[in-house]
Amino acid sequence: QVQLVESGGGLAQAGGSLRLSCAASGRSLNSIAMGWFRQAPGKEREVVATISWSGGYTYYADSVKGRFTISRDNAKNTVYLQMNSLKPEDTAVYYCAAGSSPAFLRPDRYDYWGQGAQVTVSS
Repeated sequence: QVQLVESGGGLAQAGGSLRLSCAASGRSLNSIAMGWFRQAPGKEREVVATISWSGGYTYYADSVKGRFTISRDNAKNTVYLQMNSLKPEDTAVYYCAAGSSPAFLRPDRYDYWGQGAQVTVSS
């Protein structure tokens, strides 16, 4: 079992930055792929970024490419999402998730989920 807890959400102005953290407990994150997803009101949950257990493979949705950076520190059992140049359309609840492959982009392929962190970007 893996328990995931997100932190770092909040309110930012357009063009600003926020960093989300996802702390894992229950077992080591070694050999586990991680992903960040988001869900805006009335919309389906969508992938934002994924990362392999080693950090050597990352994936970014086109909408965040060049603005967001996913990283991980396995020694701290923590995954991060650095969000720069934020836009109002980035407003959503952000979830971290753990799964077996960073190539999986569908939420139903991930086994464990955090409770979510609200990110609100004002124009």
